[in-house]
Amino acid sequence: MAIQAVVFDIGGVLEFTPALGMADRWEDRLGLGRGGLQSRLGSLFAAGNVGAVTEAEVHHGIREFLGVEEAVADALMADMWTEYLGTLNTELAAYFAGLRPAYRTGIISNSFVGAREREQARYGFAQMADVIVYSHEAGLSKPDPRIYQLACQWLGILPEEMIFLDDVLANVTAARDLGAHGILFTDTAQAIAAIQAALPA
Repeated sequence: MAIQAVVFDIGGVLEFTPALGMADRWEDRLGLGRGGLQSRLGSLFAAGNVGAVTEAEVHHGIREFLGVEEAVADALMADMWTEYLGTLNTELAAYFAGLRPAYRTGIISNSFVGAREREQARYGFAQMADVIVYSHEAGLSKPDPRIYQLACQWLGILPEEMIFLDDVLANVTAARDLGAHGILFTDTAQAIAAIQAALPA
């Protein structure tokens, strides 16, 4: 079955998102041991990943669970977003945008509540993709097969007609299990070559 759509992940693929030490800095600042942020805020952030809480509720939870003032919570979240958003993979983004109109393009991202607005303002993903499926909006996250099926539904294609690029093997494997052409991202040149090889001649 011919490929009709190419779908990308965001973090680690369209964005370079190296760890910047945000958690360590805040654990030191707040006098928490290593892993202290995760132990106190892990469930809150997990809820944010599937849209079970609003941004306002996230901020309230940070203040409550860490016992900090609003300004401190705001500063912590600002640092989190800096690490989350990373920097644009400009070469890959240009290639992705250039796949249209020959192919439909989409994004499937395990995300956090508020990501769409910030990523659109910084990188303009809506101008590159026909469909963007964020986990915090869908209430589903990769590698749940339903999030790939949702993307296919919105794109008007079958899984067999989709190329899916991600930097997490479990996510690629889940796409392959549905019949999609899954490609594991290791670097930009490898990803572009693999996609080109999978497209019709």
